[in-house]
Amino acid sequence: MSNFIVRKVAVLGAGVMGAQIAAHCVNAKVPVVLFDLPAKEGPKNGIVLRAIEGLKKLSPAPLGNKDDAACIEVANYDDNLELLKGCDLIIEAIAERMDWKHDLYKKVAAFIAPNAIFASNTSGLSITALSDGFDAGLKERFCGVHFFNPPRYMHLVELIPTAATRPEILDQLEGFLVTTLGKGVVRAKDTPNFIANRVGVFSMMATMHEAEKFGLSCDVVDDLTGAKLGRAKSGTFRTADVVGLDTMGHVIKTMQDTLPDDPFAAIYKTPDVLTKLVTAGALGQKTGAGFYKKVGKEVQRLDFATDQYVTGGGKADELVGRILKEKDPAKRMKALHDSTNPQAQFLWAIFRDAFHYIAVHLEAIADNARDVDFAMRWGFGQKLGPFETWQAAGWHQVATWVKEDIEAGKALCSAPLPAWVFDGHHGVHGADGSWSPARRANVPRSTLPVYLRQRFRAPVLGEEAVSGTTAGITVFEDESVRIWHQGDEILILSLKTKLHVIGAGVIAGLAKAIAEAEQHYKGLVIWSADAAEGGAFSAGADLQSMLPLFMSGGVKAIEPEVVKLQNALQAMKYANVPVVAAVAGLALGGGCELMLHAAKRVASIESYIGLVEVGVGLIPSGGGLKEAALRAAADAKGNDLLQFLKNNFINAATAVVSKSALEARQMGYLKADDTVVFNPYELLHVAKVEARAMFDAGYRPPLQKLVPVAGRYAIGTIMMQLVNMRDGGFISAHDFKLGQMIATVVSGGDVDQGSLVSEQWLLDLERKAFMELLNHPKTQERIMGMMQTGKPVRN
Repeated sequence: MSNFIVRKVAVLGAGVMGAQIAAHCVNAKVPVVLFDLPAKEGPKNGIVLRAIEGLKKLSPAPLGNKDDAACIEVANYDDNLELLKGCDLIIEAIAERMDWKHDLYKKVAAFIAPNAIFASNTSGLSITALSDGFDAGLKERFCGVHFFNPPRYMHLVELIPTAATRPEILDQLEGFLVTTLGKGVVRAKDTPNFIANRVGVFSMMATMHEAEKFGLSCDVVDDLTGAKLGRAKSGTFRTADVVGLDTMGHVIKTMQDTLPDDPFAAIYKTPDVLTKLVTAGALGQKTGAGFYKKVGKEVQRLDFATDQYVTGGGKADELVGRILKEKDPAKRMKALHDSTNPQAQFLWAIFRDAFHYIAVHLEAIADNARDVDFAMRWGFGQKLGPFETWQAAGWHQVATWVKEDIEAGKALCSAPLPAWVFDGHHGVHGADGSWSPARRANVPRSTLPVYLRQRFRAPVLGEEAVSGTTAGITVFEDESVRIWHQGDEILILSLKTKLHVIGAGVIAGLAKAIAEAEQHYKGLVIWSADAAEGGAFSAGADLQSMLPLFMSGGVKAIEPEVVKLQNALQAMKYANVPVVAAVAGLALGGGCELMLHAAKRVASIESYIGLVEVGVGLIPSGGGLKEAALRAAADAKGNDLLQFLKNNFINAATAVVSKSALEARQMGYLKADDTVVFNPYELLHVAKVEARAMFDAGYRPPLQKLVPVAGRYAIGTIMMQLVNMRDGGFISAHDFKLGQMIATVVSGGDVDQGSLVSEQWLLDLERKAFMELLNHPKTQERIMGMMQTGKPVRN
């Protein structure tokens, strides 16, 4: 085996995509140099410098830590092409013009190292045509690598070879993309717009066509085709606005120019309304107007009949809403098919069009049906891909309905469904893999070594693979937790509560897991089965479960539960085997405290961490502030403690939440030696490896020591700032009280500066303040407001 190591990446083109690809390389600690044309005025690297400055302002943030923008090396094509010789991967990301790309390739080809991979981030141009003019050596190291926007957040990368691309080049690049950059890789055939854009843009075009046919406005269509269908909440027209109507127009133009013989070619005609909007400069979100326009606080929609913007907010009919809530996918699809409601007929029509299209084109665009489903899930935010949706709704029945509509002239074209649709298939996904028309067989998953790191790979409906909810050997399970293992001496604690909130059941489960791990295992990992599918690590305390206790016994009934939480987290911190928190998604309030008390944290880059209790009028009571005081003392190393406490105080007092694991490290919630993982499907593997390594290195829990605190001096200093903020109207009187209490706890209470106190002293301060606040009417207002609306109350 030989290692493929990417020591440095070059990105050619500092536009929206190029700059963000460079940013994500920096997120992953991959050195990167970003090229563009020399500026005509000012600094010669001005175009790249402006692009890097723009990265700091983009939302969602392409950089996990804005300070890392300085790590992107700047270059231009006139002066710096020699830098390419030191790059193992070169990604071209300039505008979608074949002639421009060829001109650039001629300029850079001589500087590409003999073993470097050269790839284009084109969204749909022919990779084979792009490689015209290369020598044989470069041709076999060239391929397409299509990131989706925004590249940090969109899981999909399409990998597109030419006939000349060496297979090992693709395997090496796939390994790098999957583990280092955290991507879901789909291999596409070199056909126009590849897989995701080919199917996704067709689906948008078909939806617009059917919307016009059924007389539906864009806001109603978006309500019907967004979250209600398990798709991106932006639906269809709003998604077009976000993508950019000019960009969408380019993709459509590619289909028009390159697919004249496609049976669906008539649908590739650019809609008149799109042409009018682009001509008028209304390109969507980036220009402030497209299918939608924000006027003051009101979002208006385009009226297709008058070309004027009118009040929006149209919703799905109640009847259709009820149909879409049906749990059984077969019953749901039948209800849409059989209904006479125009909106229901519209939905059946867009499903039919999509099923028709993917069946006709599967063999041409992809190796197998799984790749189409992953492309649509990871590139277009669908919960189920189109083949999965079809199979779940009943393969044979749906196929029959589609065939009937084709024969009746209701479909978008008269091309028949391929024969394989009816050749004894019950679907395209099975335990042995997914259907490949070219191979006339089901194709299993990739066996590349990189996928051994994924204990549970992205699921496919119908595949019947074991999932993290049922895998392994269960030691204990109830409605709150599952304690289990995979026969490898590492115990796993999985939370089962909604958003993995922490109530009595989770606290008891944690205590049980620690006791079991200390007796029989080499470590304990806290990981939940939905970690890779957008699930929370833990959204904090289960306020709902506390309500009956509060109603029956008042504030006093809550205090024993707080003690149990504090004791459980302390037991976790001082467990005799390493406890590793595998963090992904939300880790808020009590969830943040759970993470803080682990011996080590392995966090997905998309981890959003913070002590947010002030939002419900409380302060952290599970040891979060205690840990803030301990970490400040450790960082201060005998210097002025207050300087190291300030950030920890501000984080808790303002309920700030990190926008990434990298920012959480900067904020102090993750330590320097905690591990950040870029692919959430690798989280469990890495956490278990860390736990075993700690045990094998002779792990011992930390010794309990007294900790120096800043005392009255720090409290007084912080209070002066709080008084100014209150008197200036920046915070309410209750916010002032919360700030005062947080300052008191993190400073160690009413003691002299430099006093030594125990962890229990700090925990007692937390609990005393928490109980006092729980009795406060303003806090009770905040708690009830959050429980009723899910939003914080400002009082």
